[in-house]
Amino acid sequence: PTDDEQVNPETASQVDAHLASGAIFQAVGVITGEVNLKSEGISTVTIGRNQYPLFYIGRKLRVFQALKKEIETTGNRTQRLVVYPKVIHFPKKEQPHQIGFQLVGFDRGRFQEVVSRDLEDLEFKFSGLWQFIPVCQTPCVSVFRNFSSERLEYIKQAEPAQKVKFMKSSHLPLLWKDAPVRPFRFNPKVPKEQLGHPVFVTLKARFLPGRNVWGFVALTAPPQETAPKFLKASKQDKATVQQESKKNKHQGLRPSKKDYIGGNGERSNPPPKPIPKKKPPLVEGETDL
Repeated sequence: PTDDEQVNPETASQVDAHLASGAIFQAVGVITGEVNLKSEGISTVTIGRNQYPLFYIGRKLRVFQALKKEIETTGNRTQRLVVYPKVIHFPKKEQPHQIGFQLVGFDRGRFQEVVSRDLEDLEFKFSGLWQFIPVCQTPCVSVFRNFSSERLEYIKQAEPAQKVKFMKSSHLPLLWKDAPVRPFRFNPKVPKEQLGHPVFVTLKARFLPGRNVWGFVALTAPPQETAPKFLKASKQDKATVQQESKKNKHQGLRPSKKDYIGGNGERSNPPPKPIPKKKPPLVEGETDL
């Protein structure tokens, strides 16, 4: 794959074939823990002795509200949740990554999810590229945004910041002792034609609280040399967003003097709020964070 968007419209039939066979990028699982929901601030879920942030997105507000009502009605904070994993890596390899979970559903509410019947507690379904990334010492299953023509049209019209956010990938650290294929590792000293490429794997893994990694459980499909088509932000878009972020941080986002009237502290011409573009729908296992 190149560093630009990894697809073109001519590949749509291939993508349909992958979807029909069930080969898509995904990461979804089940956790059980003590839930502390907050309308403002960060909600948490405690698994054993370890506490993790619990997020939800706007389209899952009804699930959040139903879970909150379930806890208020039963008084039971220990809940079995369906979640998407969220991993934050940092530029320094020695700095440990952080784990969080995005709420999708829960077992004892109106929004019962089929996936919760297929997985045991702390089990996850992963489908992605098996590889090392520069900022993590543990090899990862890298989950990218699945391709569709609708999504391609969306990112063609989106601003760089929107593109980068929408196509943000997840890199899930996995301990896999006897993996049938080695995780791909990029080596700039090796010629491109000899470098090889990461293999697409589909498997079950168990989350290991405290260690903040997953452990391999079982393959659910043979490793594939060819991955389903996906979307990935270009280096140029990432660089543009990073430069804008540094610029805004440096300037402190201070409004210019012409935006104010005679020192009374009120803005004369507040900037119009941008109209958000509607995002294409997600598929199972895709985080929207």
